[in-house]
Amino acid sequence: MNERIYVCHTYYHAYVAFLKELHLRRGKNREDTGEASLMLSSMSNDFEQFGERVKATGLFADVISFDEKREDYFPELASFRQDKGNIVFNMWQRIRFTKRYAELEAPFVPVDFRKYREIYVFCDSDPIGYYLNQNRIHYHALEDGLNCLVHFDAARYDNRGHFGLKAFLSKRLNLIFVQNGYGKYCLDMEVNSISAIALPCPYYRELPRQQLVDALTREDKDILLRAFVRDMEGLRRKIEECAGTSSKILILTDPLCTLDVREQIFRDIVEEYEKQGQIFIKPHPRDELDYRKIFSGYPMFDATVPMEMLNFFPDLRFEQVVTVFTDLKGIRFADKLVRLGDEFMDRYEDPEIHNQNKRIGIVEKEDA
Repeated sequence: MNERIYVCHTYYHAYVAFLKELHLRRGKNREDTGEASLMLSSMSNDFEQFGERVKATGLFADVISFDEKREDYFPELASFRQDKGNIVFNMWQRIRFTKRYAELEAPFVPVDFRKYREIYVFCDSDPIGYYLNQNRIHYHALEDGLNCLVHFDAARYDNRGHFGLKAFLSKRLNLIFVQNGYGKYCLDMEVNSISAIALPCPYYRELPRQQLVDALTREDKDILLRAFVRDMEGLRRKIEECAGTSSKILILTDPLCTLDVREQIFRDIVEEYEKQGQIFIKPHPRDELDYRKIFSGYPMFDATVPMEMLNFFPDLRFEQVVTVFTDLKGIRFADKLVRLGDEFMDRYEDPEIHNQNKRIGIVEKEDA
């Protein structure tokens, strides 16, 4: 039996999988820990040649591609989403949806998960969560992004209205599926900070990401850089370019709203902050806006490089890092961190669209 498999949907997921695996291996022989596999879902990201670079590091015994399918890939599922106007009939529809979705996803799952002792799943709200629960396979869930449950409690938002009943039908009876710790076969959910979450689930387990980062050796960092940076020379040139600029501001993009509104948002941000210094842009890996074309006059980092990698270059320093929704608490290469948040986004779209926590009565904690 294989030891571990990590199911990742984004570069950030893979980054955390590396942190966890490096932590486990540190000071131990591979024979003591067993081998791990990394599964990369193509549903949310084009990982390009990332898998090949991961294999070259030797940290993972196997890198597996997963052609995971969203529900709209299966037309028959649409009928189960129709509102029947009654909670009983709607719940019956959802029970049927949950079972059928897992059945339809099964042919696309490339491994037998029962052959792994431990399964780690990032973002189990994706189809893999339905599949594992309906097939009665235990797994550990991990939060989708740094402090993502602080800023958006997806389980409670997606299941607002009779949440307690829905959580019971999921956790106890496995008739429907609720993500983020509420699935019957979810053993626990690893988060960065339990105290920062307004309504924590009893199955949350805390493992601060910074704790894993602080323990990295120089060799560990080199492994991470070899895996995640596809053009090291280009990155080093960009860092040297930053070093030659006195006042530097890094703008991190987010895959927000529609592309036309997103373009206007970041045009406005650039216009505002370039009054304070030289603008550098780091596109989000899942952001489809063509920043190199729209902002061709501004220095730009490779979108596929996780922002956390920039912490590994001691000569790199920004006066400010600015973003809309990305959690910035993992950044150590800036003097000031600016997360513009909901009030900023209220200028560009209906607040009902993005103020999810407020819609379910959650107020974010200031020290989150």
